[in-house]
Amino acid sequence: MSSALINAIKRLNISVLPQIRFCSITANSSSAINVINNEVSVTKKEWKFPPSYTKPREVWIENLDTIEEKKVGLFELHPLVYAAAPRIDIIHKNVIWQRKYRWVSWAHTKTRAEVRGGGKKPWPQKGLGRARHGSIRSPLWRGGGIAHGPRSGKTHFYMLDIYSRLHGLTSTLSAKFAQDDLHVVRDLELPTDESEYLIELIEKRNWGPSVLLVDDTDYAPRNITVATDSLQYVNIMPVYGLNVYSMLKHDTLVLTQAAAEKIEERILHHLNSTKGVSKFKLSQV
Repeated sequence: MSSALINAIKRLNISVLPQIRFCSITANSSSAINVINNEVSVTKKEWKFPPSYTKPREVWIENLDTIEEKKVGLFELHPLVYAAAPRIDIIHKNVIWQRKYRWVSWAHTKTRAEVRGGGKKPWPQKGLGRARHGSIRSPLWRGGGIAHGPRSGKTHFYMLDIYSRLHGLTSTLSAKFAQDDLHVVRDLELPTDESEYLIELIEKRNWGPSVLLVDDTDYAPRNITVATDSLQYVNIMPVYGLNVYSMLKHDTLVLTQAAAEKIEERILHHLNSTKGVSKFKLSQV
């Protein structure tokens, strides 16, 4: 049976495939495997909280020094952060929370004490058979004050619980990654500070009408800050300011390699933190 199978394969005239080189490494935090033939580095990491049931996701590391897209290497992403099940309800809760906590209502109405006039009692209390009134600026009168009306400077701030905020970030990052709207670059260094270069780069790579660039520090390179100064649809944000509303507002999310690592580190730390969580006790009452 085996000889007949071998003869059948030989009759197919299948060309010999090139040999694939395998190598295994061990590293503490992160390491790179250089494939000599293609000159592509695969960055593998050992997380403090490794995934238990799912495999790490891989994304290409792109460049910004040329208009044409070049694959610098492969980068591993933690599945609990970038491949979580998107919860639309949690994303919606985060959007409503972010809209309301910065909303201040300036609608203002005057009470009966603030309306002009009404200092004199309109008629005597008794004797005329009319209803009893003490002021013509009462809320019962036309032109009087407003009872229980809006007062200016009213804030609608409330705090969302930390788990809703964390899962909102993971859901949005996972949705961006699944829709191929999340890109990882080595850094934000540009060869020029001209806006036309960045516009052509975005159009060439089909990054969408609006782009959000996220770096791990507050200080972005000078060329990219000057290039994006006149572009209203391209914004730069530090990693600690990343939020659900900004990610949804922009079509494409571009993370630097350092920013992607820091996002993983912080979210995994909070997801696996037990600080302030007490053990469950069955109530005997």
